[in-house]
Amino acid sequence: MTRLWALFCFVAALAFAASPWLAPGFNGFEPSQFPVVIENPPVQPAGYAFAIWGLIYVWLIIGTGFGLLRRGDDIDWAPMRPPLLISLAVGTVWLPVAQVSPVLAVVLIWVMLITALVALWRAGDTDRWLQQGPVAVYAGWLTAASCVGTGVVIGGYGWLLPTPAALVSLAACMALALIMQYRLHRAPEYGMTVIWALVGVVVSNWQPFNAAVTGLALLGMIAILGVRGTDTE
Repeated sequence: MTRLWALFCFVAALAFAASPWLAPGFNGFEPSQFPVVIENPPVQPAGYAFAIWGLIYVWLIIGTGFGLLRRGDDIDWAPMRPPLLISLAVGTVWLPVAQVSPVLAVVLIWVMLITALVALWRAGDTDRWLQQGPVAVYAGWLTAASCVGTGVVIGGYGWLLPTPAALVSLAACMALALIMQYRLHRAPEYGMTVIWALVGVVVSNWQPFNAAVTGLALLGMIAILGVRGTDTE
């Protein structure tokens, strides 16, 4: 059964990496999908930041492939596989759903995040760069993406103005990242990936300059680096 979980995770990683083919041309939620049209939500990172998905896809495939071929029966790898499988399976259908319903897509990405965090928490100590590393980057980006998506929906439905929606969502992202990084005391890739997203937010809010959002994102980077300094790795 342990080897079957390894096989399922590898297949799920392949399907997840192929999922962009199910939604060609998708570049995030369209302003027209919301009652309130916001062309450039301040919570959203600059476009280049999303290139990290390429790294995530490749690293997950390599990691789960190594786990299948070389660690299929390793009990150190076993605990993380069920939650990782759930996260990847949900992620496989996320893009098509996002084209139809932003609200449902936000719900699904939170499911992806929660299960990815459980997988990261359960990741073992062996083969760090192939077991823990890809899951940490994946969970880190989902931490940012789930909060960003929530902020876009909050602003798009007019529940808050764009800047307050961004501030609330970024504060939630920072709080979750700080708690997770502090409790883990390892997996620096997780915190660094959240910082990557926050840098993207700063870049997207530089012109026109949004002092509140930029300042909060910078504060988040400093706080994550400070917590990282307490880690044991």
